Order: sequence, then structure tokens, then C-alpha cells
Amino acid sequence: MNGDPLAPRPEFVPGAAADVPADPADLCLVVADGKLLLGIEGGFPRFADLPAGSAPVPLGTLDGERVWVTAHDTVDGSLGTWLGWRDLAAGLAEPLAALAGRALQVVTWRRTHRYCGACTAELADVPGETARRCPDCKLYVPMQLSPAVLVAIRRPGPPGKPEQLLLVRHSYGPTETWALVAGFVEAGETLEQAVHREVAEEVGLRVDRLTYFGSQPWAMSGPGVVLTGYTAYAANPAAEPVVDGRELTEARWFPLDALPEPLPPPYSISRWLIEHVRIPPDLT
Repeated sequence: MNGDPLAPRPEFVPGAAADVPADPADLCLVVADGKLLLGIEGGFPRFADLPAGSAPVPLGTLDGERVWVTAHDTVDGSLGTWLGWRDLAAGLAEPLAALAGRALQVVTWRRTHRYCGACTAELADVPGETARRCPDCKLYVPMQLSPAVLVAIRRPGPPGKPEQLLLVRHSYGPTETWALVAGFVEAGETLEQAVHREVAEEVGLRVDRLTYFGSQPWAMSGPGVVLTGYTAYAANPAAEPVVDGRELTEARWFPLDALPEPLPPPYSISRWLIEHVRIPPDLT
């Protein structure tokens, strides 16, 4: 997509304000059946390109320009090419991948939160927020996030050899990919506690020297997921992983200079973590 009007922009800033209507020149993502539309020329469409009656919902700004999303009932091949987020994000720079993920999240949330869960009245949008409120019982319904954690676990290698990294294979999703230990945060749990619990549950290890790395919104795991990444070391360098047999099918230590393929996609925080430990920042 490089070279078209959707070349990577410096920053996507989420937002819900819609002080004025969508301009025909504004970018407007289209979602139908969990897929996003690429226009005839391969980029996200402008509002003027969409059929009459499209109802735009604000997503935020991209390089200071307003961006919107609209939901269609069915995939219409005459409008362009439709791609799922996994395939779409593989060819996008990070700001556009985050924008596409938010578009999916907003549309999915609006579709699944039309009625009040307390009294069944139809919910109304809260102006300027990605939230709805019940006009009868006043229940406030914001768009909620699902926090998850992942961790790159290292241990020393044999004398004179590189450190080793723990990689796992999952029983679901892209089962052939070598990934990092990850999981959702439970209610009442800190992010750090979630890391220790997930590592113990999934591979039977304890970790120490837990260090925050960064975070990323991650639509691949479902709209509304935000991943927080950490690095850590095995508390017992001699310990071997024991997979849980439910979420994981395999877990192995690999030397940092001989990691297996395939690894997570380049646009993912999982891959960023792997590259971070494989090539320390002071050596880049």
C-alpha cells in the first residue's frame, strides 16, 4: 500500500468526537461480516466513495485528519476487496493496523450492545464518547477492553553459547507458529500477577526479573484486546517447560541465534519482543 494516499502516517489517535458531519474527502473504513473494505485502488475508501445512506461513526484522527467507520450488512464485492484483519494488517504499518483494529472493535461493540442488559430498553449513544446509556434506567455502557499479557522468557545458554528463549505452540489459531506465553488478565489481578500465573499454568515455570516492554491493541485475538508485553528470566535455569495440554501443544528452549520458523508476524508485539531479546538495543 506504499505510495497511495494511505501511506503510513505518523500517528493514529483514537477518539469519538463528531462535532461536524463527515466530509466527502474523509477516510471512512467499511466493516461487514468481520471484514474490512479496500477500495478499487487498494486503499481505504473516502466517504464520498461509499453508497448513499452510509452512516459514519467517528474513529479518531490519522495524522490530524478525521477518520470514520461505517457498518454494512453484507460484503459487496462491487465496492472493492474485503479482507479480515489478520490478512489486512500483514501489509499495513502500525498506525493503520491500529486504525483497522479499532474499526472492527467499534462496529462489533455497537452491534452487540444495542439493548440494555438491565431493563432491555434500546441504548442511546453518549455524544463524544464510545459509550451508550440506557434512556430508562440510566445504565452506562462504555466500550470495554480485555487486557492480556505476554512474556519473553530467557535463560542462560551453555558456557560460551547464547542465551535461550522459551517459545511455545498453541492448540488453536495459527498452530504452526512459535510464539510467546500469553493469556488474559483475571479480575482482581495485576498485570504482573497475570504473567506469573499464566507462566505457571501453561509451562509449569517460575520467572523473575520481570520487566515491562510495551503494549499494543491486538484485534487478531478479538476486538477490544490490548496486549502488554514483558521480558523475564527463568527463576530456575535448569527447569524444563511442561505444557498444560489444553492451550499449548509444545514448549521448547531455543538459542537466540537459532530461533525456529515461523515466528509471529512482524507487526505484532510478540515479534517485537522476540527481536528485542534476540538483538539487544545496545547492539543495534
